[in-house]
Amino acid sequence: MALDEPKDTDDTFDVKGLKFVVDKEFMGKAENIKIDFTGMGFHLDSNIEMGQSECGSCGSGGSCGD
Repeated sequence: MALDEPKDTDDTFDVKGLKFVVDKEFMGKAENIKIDFTGMGFHLDSNIEMGQSECGSCGSGGSCGD
């Protein structure tokens, strides 16, 4: 998960006033993506095994799963 601008290869979704940009190919594999804020970061659920999914600093210079 990171901050990004939409590209031609992306789908965009507006959820409760927040804009999400997701790669079309990834979205086809994931089918559904659920993002929850846990208070300590984000928890992602989808049909794809993403390894470590608790991200406290993604998109702000940190890295997930390290």
